Amino acid sequence: MKNIMNLIETLNWRYATKRMTGEVVPQDKINNILEAIRLSASSLGLQPFNVIVIDNLALKSKIQPVAYNQPQIVESSHLLIFAAWENVTQEKIDAYLNQIAEERGVSLESLAGFRGSLEGLLKRSQEDNYNWAARQAYIALGTGLIAAANEGVDATPMEGFNPAGVDELLGLKEKGLRSVSFLTLGYRDAEKDHLASAKKVRRSAEDFYINL
Repeated sequence: MKNIMNLIETLNWRYATKRMTGEVVPQDKINNILEAIRLSASSLGLQPFNVIVIDNLALKSKIQPVAYNQPQIVESSHLLIFAAWENVTQEKIDAYLNQIAEERGVSLESLAGFRGSLEGLLKRSQEDNYNWAARQAYIALGTGLIAAANEGVDATPMEGFNPAGVDELLGLKEKGLRSVSFLTLGYRDAEKDHLASAKKVRRSAEDFYINL
């Protein structure tokens, strides 16, 4: 029960931080957050997205204008960009199946049924697969938020940016990726952020849950 209560307390502590101090987050904390994101749930285990890690201030400064000049971009210690695959390909499916066979010590033949499930994705449109991949990225984003709070690191999930501008700036199209969301990591500037001391407001349990 103690661990559960600590998680609830941690989630009450976190909020979408609007202003950060620029203080650098220790690398071990960043590594833990990134590993939690890597281990996050993903449909079929495919992880059809990449996470771009940026700690370079000059690059963050170039990104800020295509993110509506939001201050967290440059005030953060690290900026994570979740970028979904533009499409699922046979090559990516084969690479994933080969990894499973190698790491679990099983034959590719034994994975025939699972291969069928994966290759079902190839029958869908590219846009359907991209939208599915983007939803998978959001699951990992949520894991990243919780992991950051667990490390005592502030985080801000962000959709307020021009995806096409970000993709062009970072050359994501050439990598078969499209930017979906940002996660800034850092430490809150309580003096500048009016929300730092504000009470967290969420719908009541009675209004939120529907028991059938």
